[in-house]
Amino acid sequence: MSAKPVIEPVTSKAALKRFIQLPKRLHRSDAHYIAPLDMERVDALWPGKNPFFDHAEHAYWLAVKDGRDVGRISAQIDKTALAIRPDATGHFGMIAAEDDPQVFGALLQTAEEWLRARGMGRIQGPFNLNINEEIGLLVDGFDTPPMLLMGHDRPYAGPRIEEQGYTKAKDVFAYIVDTKNELPQSVRRLVNRPLPKGLTVRPMNMKNYDTEIRAVTEIFNEAWADNWGFVPLSEVETDHLAKSLKPILNPKLVWFVEMDGAPAGFIVCLPNLNEAIRDLDGHLLPFGWAKLLWRLKLAGVKTARVPLFGVKRKYASGVIGAVLPFLLIEKIKIEGRKLGFEQVELSWILEDNMAMRRVNEAAGSQIYKTYRIYEKALS
Repeated sequence: MSAKPVIEPVTSKAALKRFIQLPKRLHRSDAHYIAPLDMERVDALWPGKNPFFDHAEHAYWLAVKDGRDVGRISAQIDKTALAIRPDATGHFGMIAAEDDPQVFGALLQTAEEWLRARGMGRIQGPFNLNINEEIGLLVDGFDTPPMLLMGHDRPYAGPRIEEQGYTKAKDVFAYIVDTKNELPQSVRRLVNRPLPKGLTVRPMNMKNYDTEIRAVTEIFNEAWADNWGFVPLSEVETDHLAKSLKPILNPKLVWFVEMDGAPAGFIVCLPNLNEAIRDLDGHLLPFGWAKLLWRLKLAGVKTARVPLFGVKRKYASGVIGAVLPFLLIEKIKIEGRKLGFEQVELSWILEDNMAMRRVNEAAGSQIYKTYRIYEKALS
């Protein structure tokens, strides 16, 4: 019988490096896996730069067996989420391991015990690290690489988690649309109508970058407030988001809808950075920066992702609500074609957000990946 895995807490930068490097080995034979940039992962996971840690407790662990790192996991408690929903729910995340029931069991039990000791009665995940970052475990769509800030998991991970008593809490979908596809005639008639009085559509104004980012946050927090698991973005998180996105943000891919000069809706589309870093194995040195800049600025990438999209609730119904999402999606398709994008991912979309699903499908997009959030009672 093989030795049981030993669970080691990650309490140093050296251990965090092992934590970050592990998935690269687990996915070495997976042609569709793309390693995130090491420096980005350190900034996201180590307190200091990611404002998530200002309102959260967290812990990381590595599973070690026969002298090898064979698995990893995080546990976290988001105090902002608990202030909105005092339901004693904590989260696990960052889970990756060899196909070994013992390893998955030891990792999940460790996260459960940590959360239980802090008064949590339920565990959900994976959240990497919260709902406004990377969420869910890939359960369908393993045959294509992940887009920017989306996960990619081995097919055995879901069954191994379920073996530990976890059940589905919610599925979220990633939709894909070809930029060359025309809108259906019925939708095109709607989009081609004269805009309602006072309604304007415009691209982002980079000269007012900070103001534009605040408008995105205001609309996002209002539009998604009633969604499952919603946690608002804070001003500090907005500032962090603005700084991190600015290097890859193209103002022609960020559009606002205004009603009488006030923001009513927005869409943000980002070049798929994963496509540009696919062969860097997470490293930018010695030549990674040159390759990355050349691909993003000169060679271009063929795919992009819409991670942020929202319409204020007071405009979500009626004629304005019917036309706004299609106007914004169509702007992204038109500008995306000019920039050489062939496909755009719209993600993520909750399985029961039927309004957004109907918009996506009416615009010609289709589900091509499914991510699952699991849960388990701790009492």
